[in-house]
Amino acid sequence: MISMRAVLLCALPGLVLLAASPAVWAAGESAPINQEAVRLAPQTQNGVSYLTGGIGEDETQALLHTSGYNLHIVLSAGPKGEYVPDVDITIHKAGGESVLSLSQVGPLVYVKLPAGKYEVVSRRDGHEERQGVVLDGEASQTVNLNWKNE
Repeated sequence: MISMRAVLLCALPGLVLLAASPAVWAAGESAPINQEAVRLAPQTQNGVSYLTGGIGEDETQALLHTSGYNLHIVLSAGPKGEYVPDVDITIHKAGGESVLSLSQVGPLVYVKLPAGKYEVVSRRDGHEERQGVVLDGEASQTVNLNWKNE
């Protein structure tokens, strides 16, 4: 499993990986990413584009090097921050309107949203985590949600 610390160290904006080759070298990485092992597909709900994944090293690295998404959600559990892939997420505008609702996603979720204030609500095994985020339309923001007692 990849720790939360590893994600934060790699979460700097990177380059968009091209699927033209089964193996693509990631910037700053010593091993190529096997694109055949990567199952990332952009999806849209209510006009909001998103990616979810991060299962396995290749998919995690491919997602961490994807650009164009301004909200990065990292889902983890326990004191070591181990990734968890089975989380329900709802993103609300500041006024409470739901803009995106996803079931059983993660451990990484990348979302493209207009500038504004949002609240990310996540549920896993009956426990809920909430975090507010302000998107300025320029830089991406990372929301780290961790279930510490697992």
